[in-house]
Amino acid sequence: MNSFADQLTERAALKHKQVSQWTKRQNRTDQMMKLIFVGSAIIVSAIIFSVIAFVGIQGVKTFSDVTPWTFFFSPDWTPTKGEFGIFAFLYSTLLLTLISVVLSVPLALSGAVFLAKIAPRWVREIMRPATDLFVGIPSVVYGLIGLTVVVPGLAKITGTIGYGILPAAIILAIMILPTILSISEDALRALPSRLEEASLALGATRWQTIWRVLVPAARPGIITGIILGMGRAIGETMAVFMVIGNSPQIPGSLLESTTVLTTAIVKDMGNTNYGTVWNNALYMMALVLLLISLFMIIAIRIVAKRSEVK
Repeated sequence: MNSFADQLTERAALKHKQVSQWTKRQNRTDQMMKLIFVGSAIIVSAIIFSVIAFVGIQGVKTFSDVTPWTFFFSPDWTPTKGEFGIFAFLYSTLLLTLISVVLSVPLALSGAVFLAKIAPRWVREIMRPATDLFVGIPSVVYGLIGLTVVVPGLAKITGTIGYGILPAAIILAIMILPTILSISEDALRALPSRLEEASLALGATRWQTIWRVLVPAARPGIITGIILGMGRAIGETMAVFMVIGNSPQIPGSLLESTTVLTTAIVKDMGNTNYGTVWNNALYMMALVLLLISLFMIIAIRIVAKRSEVK
């Protein structure tokens, strides 16, 4: 009897030892993974802040030769004559982004409503991957289509050169449409079904339920998609470079050649020497783009926070 009890005690001790060893291994694994994740976060943060610091330090050097007022509010950009005013680029950038969003949002929101609440399942299974496929198309392909189709078409219709903000806005609207559509659809599909059921039970029609109940309820997600689309529109370079005309001037119309911040940097960077005023001015333009992107990220955070509170 004692021998059997001793065997049970030994087995229990062995089991406890095995569990203890397994627990120690798990704790070591958890600590290792924690260190890996924390280290990765630190490395990523260090890289991001290093880029911002480098671009900022180089860009701020511009103001040792050019006043901030002249740099931001002068429309004259002639580096060979010592004129470094980026107001025309800022104006064209903001105008281009606004027009591209205005063109894209109605189509994207309508497509999101169709896929989320109207389309049969088999249609959604075909259309959603097809929509996501647009995101993977290289921007140079969009630019090539704009250069060979959109620009000649506008030139033939309007009798102008065809280059300018309008063709660039059309191309950008197509490029940011999948982003806005996908995020808006996810926001609509994430809504609780009781909202739709309650609206229909109160006598609302299907369209009244969609536009007056579901779309307003999904507004935080829709706004997030729009802001992300704006971020891509502001940062796009190659497609815009191919169709906007690249003249450093404030456009008098939507079909007049102009330049935005990204295309101005690409066009001039190869012509400058590192450390010159011209080169520093380009870095300052890049810093402006970074700050605009940072502002949009903060806006997304605020929208998400408000949606959580509600």
